[in-house]
Amino acid sequence: MRVVLVDDEPIALRRLALALQDVAGVEVVGSAGDGLSAEALIAEKSPDVVILDIQMPGRTGLSLAAALPAESRPEVIFVTAFEHYAPDAFDVEAADYVLKPVRIDRLRQAIERVRRRLALREAEASVATLTAEMEALHRQRQGDADDGLPNAVWAPAKGGDVRVTAASIVWIEAAGDYVILHTAHRSHMLRATLTELEKVFSPTLIRRVHRSAMVNMTLVEGVKRPGRGALTLVLEAKTEVPVGPNYTQAVATALRIE
Repeated sequence: MRVVLVDDEPIALRRLALALQDVAGVEVVGSAGDGLSAEALIAEKSPDVVILDIQMPGRTGLSLAAALPAESRPEVIFVTAFEHYAPDAFDVEAADYVLKPVRIDRLRQAIERVRRRLALREAEASVATLTAEMEALHRQRQGDADDGLPNAVWAPAKGGDVRVTAASIVWIEAAGDYVILHTAHRSHMLRATLTELEKVFSPTLIRRVHRSAMVNMTLVEGVKRPGRGALTLVLEAKTEVPVGPNYTQAVATALRIE
């Protein structure tokens, strides 16, 4: 995976490059310190993904992402200190939105999401779509049978709204006054709190596991125990979500593990 880094802070560029050194299959092919030079660099290098700051001199990251040509558009991961740009970031179909200071594990999750999106582009669309629809229908029926709670929410999308079913959600991440609904193929931004979503989704399907995270319990593929009494859930595509200490017992009971 060819990566271009764009940030007007040299120390931020160095930290990103260092964090990506040990990520298998990732090659940093260039970096830029402003939006104008970044546009030329992207055209020259044709990267698979651009890790992009938002507030920069000359041209903002949002403006740059919106101007990328559709036929050769790389995936975009925004890395910024500002939460309030998140809705705009997903309007330009960003793969992910990572807040500074950047945690290495969170950056790795963003890279893994990009890998999935790139793989999806290369897959046979008809087979992939049919398989996903059949699996989603099966999980949706399971959710419908639980307790009659709603199984979908509406999230803002470019030009309107999109229906996001509980069955399609892998996990949900709190981001200030918003939540990010992570599905296998993309992420959606919604102005809501996790507490509000707890009242929307059945806990047998979407369960709160941390003060800042909920997960689809049907997509838990493994459990790690990083320390005494601690749990980390391993989801599809090796996404890892830590379980908060106040939720450990309930999650363990739900998963029927000791």
